[in-house]
Amino acid sequence: MHKKDNFIPALSYDWLTLFCDALITWTMPESKFKRQLIASASIRNNDRILDLGCGTATLTLLLKSICPDAIVIGTDGDGKILEIGRRKTIKAGLEITFVQGMAFNLPYSDASFDGVLSSLMFHHLTRNNKIRTLKEVNRVLRPGGGIHIADFGKPQNLLMRAAAYPWQLFDGSTTTADNVSGQLPRMIRDSGFVGVREQPLT
Repeated sequence: MHKKDNFIPALSYDWLTLFCDALITWTMPESKFKRQLIASASIRNNDRILDLGCGTATLTLLLKSICPDAIVIGTDGDGKILEIGRRKTIKAGLEITFVQGMAFNLPYSDASFDGVLSSLMFHHLTRNNKIRTLKEVNRVLRPGGGIHIADFGKPQNLLMRAAAYPWQLFDGSTTTADNVSGQLPRMIRDSGFVGVREQPLT
């Protein structure tokens, strides 16, 4: 596993970055859960929305295509993966701003966003950085804004636990432990958010 600048690349190793989109498409219902994530955010025209840990911008592009009147900004700590996102955005002909920055030290002023979305990013963070990131999100959200996260949660049965084992092994037990043990909702509440709830994939 290659860590640099306090972050783990999207697939844990730099050399796998180019295969990120294909691997996610092959291994999970990406379009389905990302559309559900966007729908849960109830985004309005002219809302300023941050895609936190945007990676190759798959969610960012989908968000902008579904909500064309929203102001969409993607942030990621990995400059290499951001370049992939920028190229995809140019090809799609969409207007999206990308900014390199760490999730736990966001380069934005207080109350900058109406909403924050994040897909498959939190399980890459250590417990300390999860907490720091949630506090940063709380800081940059405007009153009434919310965070909407799609990520791995606590397996509900033995089959789900068996399915979770490969990605936990791949991404590392240290960073994924809070997800597998179901601690993320509590951590969100402890960071000052209210109305926290889990929504299964439908």
